[in-house]
Amino acid sequence: MKKFQARLVGTLVLTLALALGGCAGEKTAGDDSRTDSSSQSSSTESPQEEGSSIVVGIPQDLEDSLDPHKAEMAGTREIFFNVFEGLVKPDTEGNFVDAVASSHTISEDHKTYTFTLREGVKFHNGALVTVDDVKYSIERCADASEGEPLVPAFSVVDKVNVLDDQTVEIVLKNPDTEFLAYLTTAIIPKDYDQQDAQPVGTGPFKYVSRTPQDNIIMEKNDEYWGEPAKLDKITFKVLTDANAVVTNLKGGSVDMCFHLNATQIAGLGDDFRIFEGTMNLVQALYLNNKEKPFDDVKVRQALCYAVNPQEVLDMVSDGKGAIVGTSMFPAFGKYYLPELADVYNQDVEKAKQLLKEAGYEDGFEMTITVPSNYQQHVDAAQILAEQLKAISVDAKIELIEWDSWLSDVYMERQFHSTVVGVDAATLTARAMLDRFVSGDESNFINFENQEYDEMFEKALGTADDAEQVKYYQRMEEILNEEAANVYIQDMADCVAMNPKFDGYEFYPLYALDMSKVYLVEE
Repeated sequence: MKKFQARLVGTLVLTLALALGGCAGEKTAGDDSRTDSSSQSSSTESPQEEGSSIVVGIPQDLEDSLDPHKAEMAGTREIFFNVFEGLVKPDTEGNFVDAVASSHTISEDHKTYTFTLREGVKFHNGALVTVDDVKYSIERCADASEGEPLVPAFSVVDKVNVLDDQTVEIVLKNPDTEFLAYLTTAIIPKDYDQQDAQPVGTGPFKYVSRTPQDNIIMEKNDEYWGEPAKLDKITFKVLTDANAVVTNLKGGSVDMCFHLNATQIAGLGDDFRIFEGTMNLVQALYLNNKEKPFDDVKVRQALCYAVNPQEVLDMVSDGKGAIVGTSMFPAFGKYYLPELADVYNQDVEKAKQLLKEAGYEDGFEMTITVPSNYQQHVDAAQILAEQLKAISVDAKIELIEWDSWLSDVYMERQFHSTVVGVDAATLTARAMLDRFVSGDESNFINFENQEYDEMFEKALGTADDAEQVKYYQRMEEILNEEAANVYIQDMADCVAMNPKFDGYEFYPLYALDMSKVYLVEE
């Protein structure tokens, strides 16, 4: 059984409210020009790199461990992308580029990963990164002395060998073609035991302080090995009230906010730069497969046929976003099966027939439990509840605080259904699909399917990329066929920035890279 890891983006998302238009492309003050959804800023203004700081609004405080190997919430990982680095790290195209390492090789059987360390990389406490730090970091993640590895994917690690002062070899028990993605896991100093309180990494920004329920402060790492950050200081300001976001932006107390909704973007007018992308997650009506009546596949399929995801997109984001039919989103490229989004096209009569066959001809009552501080999930739940009335399903929406959601829904699994977004901690299909393996502690919907489990074991056991893709895609099909959840979308994402700043770029996973943001020289 795997260690509990919450890969939920309920921790991150602000609001995608009903009505009003969706996210625009980039626009600047006094400029009504718009670009397509993949656009980044095209400003040609030069960056001012000295003495600059920014205040960034975030939807909630970091209620997670600051230790990168223990952090479980997507919101924590997103912000600390700026503080920690692994042997490799993702770029904006989804490639894995060398970071703490300067180069690496992978054996043909995908069992031996060898890394040459980059010279002169320093931790934020001034200590040079050594092969002993790398060995310690990998072995710490793989340590199963308390039952399960700190990072479940590291259970495949057999041994870590120091070959010389600059070279580390990681030997796996079995072939693993995806293991490089997990080596984005932070390299931390061996002889430092304060990660929970004062985290130390190698990234372009270093952690300074945290005031609970108020802010997190980071400063530029002047000794960063790579391209230095453009800003000297970041203050992440906690804004738990989504309705106050526009006020704070327009009032100037906040310079930048991310994961904004259509209403918020419209409320900002033409006075801000707007960057548009997608959230790289799967928003769904997640169903407790062990709770009646959702233990019946016909009931789950009926719910899928009853809803219209396009209507959700139309109402919350002016049609933007991508409808999905399984637990995979488009950024995963070769694994993604777009055709699954068309399997359960809305068919109310078919839904009624399935309910009749399952013994629920007159419908039933259900509860959709939603974290109250993430309005976009509340809005989606409200639309779904209205759609389900057509098949005599009375869906009551229960709003609870995020902490209660984590304990009651995710950990204790005391729920009928819930609307949240689930992301991938790494750019691997495994990160999206292993949570539904029978008995996995992150399998909060209690999904069980023997073929699914067998496909997962086969995917992990092959070094053939084409074979692995085939197994993962079959797992996606099973989730769709079994209607494990009522899948909705990979949501549109908008970032608003005061026009005195520029340079923000999206990544194909949850990451908030502030190192490229700069103050525009006036």
